[in-house]
Amino acid sequence: LVQGYFNFPWHYLRLPTFWSGIGPTIRGAMLLAWLKINLFICFSADTITGRPSNLIISFSQVQQVAAPPVVSKGLKEIVFPSRNADSQLKRTKRDWVIPPINVPENSRGPFPQELVRIRSDHDKNRSLRYSVTGPGADQPPTGIFIIEPISGELSVNKPLDREHISNFHLRAHAVDLNGNQVENPIDIVINVIDMNDNRPEFTHQIWNGTVPEGSKPGTFVMTVTSVDKDDPRTANGMLRYKILSQNPESPTSNMYTINNKTGGIITVAAGLDREKVPQYTLIIQATDMEGNPMYGLSNTATAVIRVTDVNDNPPEFTAETFFGEVPENRVNVIVANLTVTDKDQPNTPAWNAVYKITGGDPTGRFSVPTDPTTNEGLVTVVKPIDYEISRTYVLTVEARNEVPLTRGIQSRRQSTATVSIRVLDVNESPYFEPNPRLITMDDGTGADTALIAFTAQDPDRFMEQSISYSKLSDPANWLRIDPNTGRITTIAILDRESPFVRNSLYNATFMARDSGKPSASGTGVLQIHLRDINDNAPKVFPQETEVCEKPEPNAINITALDGDLNPNAGPFAFELAHRPSDVRRNWTITRVSGDYAQVSLKIGFLESGIYELPIIITDSGNPPMSNTSYLRIKVCQCDMNGDCSDQQHIMAAGLGTGAIISILLCIIILLILVLMFVVWMKRRDKERQAKQLLIDPEDDVRDNILKYDEEGGGEEDQVRMSPQLQQPGGVRRLDERPLHPEPQYPMRSAAPHPGDIGDFINEGLKAADNDPTAPPYDSLLVFDYEGSGSTAGSLSSLNSSSSGGDQDYDYLNDWGPRFRKLADMYGGSDD
Repeated sequence: LVQGYFNFPWHYLRLPTFWSGIGPTIRGAMLLAWLKINLFICFSADTITGRPSNLIISFSQVQQVAAPPVVSKGLKEIVFPSRNADSQLKRTKRDWVIPPINVPENSRGPFPQELVRIRSDHDKNRSLRYSVTGPGADQPPTGIFIIEPISGELSVNKPLDREHISNFHLRAHAVDLNGNQVENPIDIVINVIDMNDNRPEFTHQIWNGTVPEGSKPGTFVMTVTSVDKDDPRTANGMLRYKILSQNPESPTSNMYTINNKTGGIITVAAGLDREKVPQYTLIIQATDMEGNPMYGLSNTATAVIRVTDVNDNPPEFTAETFFGEVPENRVNVIVANLTVTDKDQPNTPAWNAVYKITGGDPTGRFSVPTDPTTNEGLVTVVKPIDYEISRTYVLTVEARNEVPLTRGIQSRRQSTATVSIRVLDVNESPYFEPNPRLITMDDGTGADTALIAFTAQDPDRFMEQSISYSKLSDPANWLRIDPNTGRITTIAILDRESPFVRNSLYNATFMARDSGKPSASGTGVLQIHLRDINDNAPKVFPQETEVCEKPEPNAINITALDGDLNPNAGPFAFELAHRPSDVRRNWTITRVSGDYAQVSLKIGFLESGIYELPIIITDSGNPPMSNTSYLRIKVCQCDMNGDCSDQQHIMAAGLGTGAIISILLCIIILLILVLMFVVWMKRRDKERQAKQLLIDPEDDVRDNILKYDEEGGGEEDQVRMSPQLQQPGGVRRLDERPLHPEPQYPMRSAAPHPGDIGDFINEGLKAADNDPTAPPYDSLLVFDYEGSGSTAGSLSSLNSSSSGGDQDYDYLNDWGPRFRKLADMYGGSDD
């Protein structure tokens, strides 16, 4: 029936000639039968295929008899839901569900490929235009779906890729020729049907995992994962894992298994031993289509499983007995190296050895640290060993690892070894006992007094050696020692008050040296405690003080200093000396306590000055010692507070002879320096004047007329001097060079008195007449060219001066031959 339905020429029903020859009753019956057949076919198709039919037919077709437009054969239709008959659009209930359109991805065409036809019931009485909008149509990515605007045929224009876009949401529109909307837009969902076009991809091409050696079956190792871009809800994206190969196949070829769904790898067999097989390499395969080898796509990856080490091998010594030797009294010396072997992985806690001495060292003189590089045990001496006490040591040493052995592994006999150590005898230093040695002597013990025999002992009992003695340190040079017997005697008087004695103790250091080869020596300290005797007289303290002229209640407190100790020191007795007589007349002393007294003036006024007051002080020794000390007192004027004023301080201070001589020497040296400076300045001025007269002609500026101070009177009395008058020796012949030193010409001061000009000129004339380098009188003299830019006036003004005739220049004849030409020009007649 279905096949007959699709083979029936239904397109003839669309011809107008066919419908015009049939009456209305027959037409209605035929259309009703056609409708029933369509409904039956739709429900039959749903039953056969198990999927809803995409063909939706509007019931309003029964009432319309217009001929439908021409469409592609077998193309399914999507009809706009019906609405009210009035022209206004009204909201309809959302019970009209349009099933999605399923389109397989990667279709090979031809394109465009028709999918469905979209139509409206209003196309029977008017012409409509159809369009679709949304992503894939008029929105990016555009051009995937197109619609024929008249027939409403929706087509796909290119292959689809579900991994890129899995579905499209479009909206269909129907408008009339004027662009007026005649139907509400309907939503169309196009699902892209997945195809198995992607292989599984492992997230890593090489997977690394670890498993401890000796692990039991079922121990988890690692998990590998793979992804498939196909739809995971279909068989296209459902993966299955399996192990393709294992390398090496030891101890069995199936040491591991993998969960085919999760990719978890576990052990399935015992016998993992790192020392035999440290690493396994597995080839893992992932296949989609639930692992179907015929239809599924697959990919592979590598899983590298490293067998980690555990402490299943104890360290073993390479020998049962080790030997070593060490000199006595040496510490931090390596005696022997203990070597072990361990099959575990090097430089791990299961391989690193730890050594322990379990016997033969009750006093703890040895230790066995581990060499971090070689893992050897270093037998080391940590305390001095005495050959005279023990000549050999036999140690028992046990080797273990930093971590305990794995359960079930027992320590072996080779983990314990014996170390035999021989002690070598060496020449040891003699030593003093006790050191330091303390003796007591009286202060003031005289020379050549025997003190003690300060002898040393030689620890080398098995060596016959002699000991000699010498002195190393004797700060005061009071002692000597016998080199053979070690007896110490004094060579000077022992003085407790010596600066070399501290707290009544005097220290001297002596050395003892044996006769061994090489010899050894030791030192000892002798401490001499000196008992105090009364051999020091007391002295007043302080030695200087001051007091006011008017004593008022102004006493001076004094005490005594005694180098001896009690009872040879205080309490002290103080009294004033009987001489000079004015001491007791002007002063008085009062005892305050056993160690202190007060000195004060007895008279109401004492003239300012410095006074030395003799005071007799007696200590409490047996017998007592007395001493007359002088207290230097400055009597001064005091201020309101009872203190000496500054002026009185200065007067009272005074200056000693040395200070006065020093001040005078400083003053004399200062005067000498000032005098030398003045002489140097005068000499410098003379040198400057001489140099100015001897200026090189090339450096002389002759094109300027120097203006000198006026001599007095008016313009007629003024004389203008050229530089040649100032420097008579400045003009020379060009073809001559001086053969003798130039004479010293006088130097005119910067601002001379007008009356000194004549003297200056006369001195210059005498110097020029005596100058052997001066040119002849009648020779041609070459002067410098003034130039056009000179600020001075022209020399020709001397010949055209209006006042020249009124002056008498006859005196120029008296100035010598050098001024003869000038005298002829100005001192002669009008001719």
